[in-house]
Amino acid sequence: MKVTRIAYSARLNPGKYAALVEQARRLGRVRSEVWQRYGSIAGVGSGLTDRQVRDRWLADGTHVQFGVLANAWKETVRDAMADVAANLEAAKVDVRRAINRRTNDPAERKRMFTALKADQWADDPFLARQMRKHWKRGHNRTHDQIVVRADKHNTTVDGRGRLWLAIPGLEPRKMVRIPLCTTVAPTGTVRLILRSGRVEVHYQIDAAQMRSSQRPCGEATIGVDKGYTEALTDSDGQPHGTGLGVLLTRESDRLKERNRRRAKLRSIANNAALRGNHAKAHRIKVNNLGTIKRDRQAARHRARVRTEIFTAVHEVVDKAGTVVAEDLTKRFTGRKPLGKNISRRLVAWTKGVTAEALKNVSERRGSALVHVNAAYTSQTCHRCGRLGRRSGDRFHCTSCRVVWQADVNAAINILHRAGDPDIALHTPHHKVKQILQDRTDRHRTRLPVQDSSPATTGRRANHPNRSTMSNK
Repeated sequence: MKVTRIAYSARLNPGKYAALVEQARRLGRVRSEVWQRYGSIAGVGSGLTDRQVRDRWLADGTHVQFGVLANAWKETVRDAMADVAANLEAAKVDVRRAINRRTNDPAERKRMFTALKADQWADDPFLARQMRKHWKRGHNRTHDQIVVRADKHNTTVDGRGRLWLAIPGLEPRKMVRIPLCTTVAPTGTVRLILRSGRVEVHYQIDAAQMRSSQRPCGEATIGVDKGYTEALTDSDGQPHGTGLGVLLTRESDRLKERNRRRAKLRSIANNAALRGNHAKAHRIKVNNLGTIKRDRQAARHRARVRTEIFTAVHEVVDKAGTVVAEDLTKRFTGRKPLGKNISRRLVAWTKGVTAEALKNVSERRGSALVHVNAAYTSQTCHRCGRLGRRSGDRFHCTSCRVVWQADVNAAINILHRAGDPDIALHTPHHKVKQILQDRTDRHRTRLPVQDSSPATTGRRANHPNRSTMSNK
């Protein structure tokens, strides 16, 4: 498993940065040409590879117009073709959903899935129509990146202990040396991203080399629920990442105030421009409405949030050999309207970072991550299984007449879902609610389970709906 690391330039010479910007701009033209020619149905769908594209451009002289070294534009072609292929695969996800909606015949589904996977969908009218609908022609908007092959860059340490990265420039046998604010030399293929006068050097390392990957995982099976005030709450009742809510709330309120002041300054600049005072408008735009400081503050905030979440996941894996969690990569829709402040704060709820951390840390440290259907886990009592009412961080069960901590209750329910034979990962939420209500009705009337076939009875014996933890 590979993980990405980022090194930053330190006090880079403005002349060197300008040279890198010019090189990235020319390589952006290479990316645009790739997307223009091959970023549609006639491109990857016809079976072209990045090597075939490079051979074509060498034969017809297309590469001459870019004005960059051969290795630079070839690596850019390879990277852009990989982006095109990823765009194609993303479109296929929507097409697979359309296939599932179109037919319930397993043989027909298998035929269409196979044709879609083998890029033979052009011969099928339905698949071709769906691909034209979901795979739109892409456009390149990346003009600030340089990809350098592993054997084309080198690192040196000067007498003061500073690390320098040397990469090829626009002219042959002339290297651009970049000082880095780290002592760890980047290895393998590196990607340079130019942002606000600073160079970010992205490279990959083997996850096994990281100290955190060598920490052993626990042995317990634990369910976790994602929250806002804390990153995770486990089924033992322990919160992890308790500083997340403070970070998100503070940043949200700071952005609200900053954007209010920026909007006022922008209005003053626009009014000055309308009166003909363009010098004042330009001064406000240059000195008060820049993006360099704003982008660096946003980057620092993202780094703090990632640290808080990854630390919380490591704490969970320290206890658990199996982590049961909801699938945070799925979209969530709510019907209850929320206030402006709450909505603004929940926009940065960071469930994508939490999903990444759970997957990444579990793989690196050898624990198992089990995804379950989390529908109604925050609205169901883990003791009696009946639907209740959640208010903030409290869950009120009208049957048990008990008030539970809402996240702990949800985490226990998520843990129970791992052994639920009736609720699968992709069971629709309305069916989940019907299953829970049927169980409540049977419990209230003391009726036996309706589906008493031998197969179902065996499944229920092997996978009970509630563990002994629910009686505590």
